[in-house]
Amino acid sequence: MGKGIDKVRAIAFYLPQYHPIPENDLWWGKGFTEWTNVAKAKPLFKGHYQPHIPADLGFYDLRLNESRIAQASLAKKYGIEGFCYWHYWFGNGKRLLQRPFEEVLAADTPDFPFCLGWANESWSGIWHGNPSEILIEQTYPGRQDYINHFNYLLKAFQDKRYIRVDDKPLFYIYSPDKIPDIIDFTNIFRSLAIANNLKGLYIVANTSDESWNPELNGCDAVNLNLLGSLQHQIGNNKNYFYKKIRNQLYKMGIIYRFHKLLKKPMHLYNYADAVDFLSRSENKSFESYPCVIPNWDNSPRSGLNGFILRGSTPQLFRKHLKENIKQIENNDPQKRIIFIKSWNEWAEGNHLEPDIKFGLQYLEVLKEELHYND
Repeated sequence: MGKGIDKVRAIAFYLPQYHPIPENDLWWGKGFTEWTNVAKAKPLFKGHYQPHIPADLGFYDLRLNESRIAQASLAKKYGIEGFCYWHYWFGNGKRLLQRPFEEVLAADTPDFPFCLGWANESWSGIWHGNPSEILIEQTYPGRQDYINHFNYLLKAFQDKRYIRVDDKPLFYIYSPDKIPDIIDFTNIFRSLAIANNLKGLYIVANTSDESWNPELNGCDAVNLNLLGSLQHQIGNNKNYFYKKIRNQLYKMGIIYRFHKLLKKPMHLYNYADAVDFLSRSENKSFESYPCVIPNWDNSPRSGLNGFILRGSTPQLFRKHLKENIKQIENNDPQKRIIFIKSWNEWAEGNHLEPDIKFGLQYLEVLKEELHYND
């Protein structure tokens, strides 16, 4: 593969919300998809890059196999090993947005590696100004539901395309701390994997807490996503009394009303500043994989209440990517993993898929830094 590292295993998160479903029709209006938010986005301040308009792949519909093949072909060309499809299981068999992946699995196409990431979170109206509104609640009914959950996933785990570490299917868990009995959950999944002639499971947990030890929580490794702690980290540069007062005003809703009056977003940071906080601060005794973020701007979903990184460029992305590749370059070849957030989270402003402003530039940076030759 070229210089330095033999190969970096770049796994990109993949959002399936680009097709209508009855629940979204009910909550947001007939025909709603992620493109609805993307297309209506407007700049909130001078120089704000919105809306993001897709280029090469267009406004695709994930019910079409042609769209899924085109995505995989582009990702493979620029060095992505595979997609981590977000998977939604809310308990008692309730699923959402499962159609695109189920069709990938059933059709044996595209012939492109994948793994599954359990999104594991309630859906609320938080990004639409109503955080107390629960649209669908994430529940944990217990052992039988965990068994049913595993059995639903088994066909995917057995697929020849499934991404493996040490010959074990990689299963990703978002918000692992919300699972009330995570040791029982992971033990059940592992024992069922063995019972079904798999080598086991390699379970990776998403966290923004650098002290969260996966080995004490039934997991094998963490994907350290520090975006969630970015506001706190940057805030450490401000004095104690300023932070205390600001936090109190925030809780009272005064800051939001002030920003709304001025028509200024509440959470606005420079990408150039943020990347210094988005890498692991110290080495750990457990497996920890970095999360690389091309950009972040969820104002298409949440307006002035959004979290915005401004000024991302392919050059700054290169710096961020290089720093995170360094963290895994001495790992065992199977564990030279970086997660990229994301392949296609367009309404959160983090996508590698080309837009009309930058085209293929982010993908070209990725290919160069991975030293990938297709």
